[in-house]
Amino acid sequence: MTPIPFDVPFPGRLIKADHLAGRAKLPALLIHGAGQSERGRFAPLRSALLRRGIASTAFDCVGHGQTGGLLCASSLASRTRQAAAVADARHGASPLAVVGTSMGAYNAIKLLEARQVESLVLVVPGVYTPAAYELPFDAGFSAVIRAQRSWEATDAWDIVGRFTGRLLVIAAQNDTVIPPEIPWRLVEAAGKASWRQLHVVADAQHNRLFSLLAERPAAFAETIELIFACLAPTV
Repeated sequence: MTPIPFDVPFPGRLIKADHLAGRAKLPALLIHGAGQSERGRFAPLRSALLRRGIASTAFDCVGHGQTGGLLCASSLASRTRQAAAVADARHGASPLAVVGTSMGAYNAIKLLEARQVESLVLVVPGVYTPAAYELPFDAGFSAVIRAQRSWEATDAWDIVGRFTGRLLVIAAQNDTVIPPEIPWRLVEAAGKASWRQLHVVADAQHNRLFSLLAERPAAFAETIELIFACLAPTV
């Protein structure tokens, strides 16, 4: 099925997004990472979810993909507001499942403060100190997040600690970008979650997780089953 494109007005930019319809009542909002990431990278995952009936909405953050614009015109806070705007435009106040990768995982966590989220999937998740949250993506932002173990001061532990839905954290065994403590600390922090699990993909790297899984059908199937169990356990 071809995704249905739609635009979301946002201060200074028009966010480009699309939706794949499914039969499951809980739609998934997907938030990509930083660097060269864009919503097209979710295609294999979205196809697999659609085969299970799970609808998905994805978008290009400001400074990425079809949305375009200057990256320095965005920030972590802006990305969270962008995700909320897309969710509101497509799903209104309906409960959501949210999938966030890398930087997008932190935006997914922050979305818990503003939207009703029942299922949360965090893939190679990055977390950040609150001191970096409102900073534009420029040298100042980079300096703050590159301070030694700045991520330890993150508010993500407390936010996830209040989450009562279902949580899946997917880590890459050979991730040299995300400290290995972060994935398991997120799972440990989620003491109120109704279901929580950490899944480590063997041999995977930060920027080569789903592409590696695509080469390993059994491992891909195992990972998709866990994502499906988190997003739509009753379908």
